[in-house]
Amino acid sequence: MIEVEMKFAIGDGAKLARALDTLGIRWLGCVRQQDHYFNHPCRDFAQSDEALRLRCQGEQVVLAYKGPKLDPQTKTRVEIEVPLAAGGEPALQQAQALLHALGFRPVAVVSKQRRRGELEYQGQRVQVAWDQVERLGEFLELEIACREEQAPGARELVLKLARELPLGQSIRKSYLELLLEGPKDK
Repeated sequence: MIEVEMKFAIGDGAKLARALDTLGIRWLGCVRQQDHYFNHPCRDFAQSDEALRLRCQGEQVVLAYKGPKLDPQTKTRVEIEVPLAAGGEPALQQAQALLHALGFRPVAVVSKQRRRGELEYQGQRVQVAWDQVERLGEFLELEIACREEQAPGARELVLKLARELPLGQSIRKSYLELLLEGPKDK
């Protein structure tokens, strides 16, 4: 599966919320997510632009691989997600133990509160995530998951939607990369 995604820091949240409402967003609720990132024992994912993540959301734990970004404007990349047995913290600990036994090293944990939404835009369903990320702030993500042959059209659609919303420059770095950079001096 290809994940076509764009991320933006939120400036004027009220203005953005009104614009999303005007476009007909349907909010689906809020979830707490903890993303545990790991590095490969034989190659540096920071250098290869890949990621291995264990996400814990309530009782659900999902293992995800994200490949290198495929274009210079968006965060389009291959994403493979494998849901693990439900079980919350114990399931997360078992998955972490497995990765440690295989030589994977923990890098960092990204914690966030995510407000999930869906938007029908020009006949395509776009996933919207309004994230409050600990130590980083508020961000909006626009995403379409599709097959590889659909990625160019999905990319153009996400770019067009982003231009219609009161958003600044897109951010191609992951939350992990932003977190590892640390705070910026103003």
